[in-house]
Amino acid sequence: MKTKMKLIASLKIWVVIYPSITLFLFLLGESSAVLPLYVKTFFLTVILVPWVVFVGVPFVDLILRLLSTEIDKK
Repeated sequence: MKTKMKLIASLKIWVVIYPSITLFLFLLGESSAVLPLYVKTFFLTVILVPWVVFVGVPFVDLILRLLSTEIDKK
């Protein structure tokens, strides 16, 4: 994989993971404060890795394809 493609892939993942982690931590709020860090990390990864791989990044790809198609039409 070329450097440009790696950079694009990492940006797509970041665009999905940052708001997802923020929302997840916000929704858990103080209820997760009593959990040890390793347990919180485990729950975050169990939920967010499949979310990013199967929903988030494909959604970003779809949006980018739609935008690309719209730009090509102009």
